[in-house]
Amino acid sequence: MNDSKEVLEKYMKSCRTVFWQKVFQLELEYLVDHLKGCHDVLSVGCGPATIEGRLVKYGFSVTGLDVSRDALNRAPDKVRTIAARAEDMSFRKNSFDAVIYVASLQFVDDYRTALQKSAAALRPNGKIIVMLLNPVATFFNEKFRDPSSYVSKIRHTALKHIEGAIAENFDVRTEYFLCVERNEVFKSANEPEAVLSIVLGTKRASL
Repeated sequence: MNDSKEVLEKYMKSCRTVFWQKVFQLELEYLVDHLKGCHDVLSVGCGPATIEGRLVKYGFSVTGLDVSRDALNRAPDKVRTIAARAEDMSFRKNSFDAVIYVASLQFVDDYRTALQKSAAALRPNGKIIVMLLNPVATFFNEKFRDPSSYVSKIRHTALKHIEGAIAENFDVRTEYFLCVERNEVFKSANEPEAVLSIVLGTKRASL
């Protein structure tokens, strides 16, 4: 087994833990609430599409894009999957009602290009939901210092720069969500403690 497959196996195992199942459930509930009025959803950097598979059960038509074919091979059958870098996505214009990045955009080398292509793939007034790992949170810093954690592979931690790039194509607002304390997960909108900084955007009518 090569290194990438070993990493994937470790990730899949961690996904089955009670802790991560709680995280996924809260993220799912958040997405379902904020995707109201949408049907066709693109998830960029979806990995094995754990959350995306659950979105399908809520009636969404989901396309998952990820650079790892091995990860996509683990995706539920009802999720359409495409293997490609986020920067290289090539969908027709007006293909989706919403684009989501579930803690994935910070791992994209050229996130600005990925965001531009995301906007092009969206229908007029389409939505974007970008879940960003909050570098201020204690949980982030603990994982970032752990070389065995996927968080340590993150490429971008300057959230203001990322938010600025999103705002080039979308009307945006930011919310904070999820808190982890003593391995317990609960909802929180408190910026210093929230694990996620979430940018919610609507595609500008001029695009």
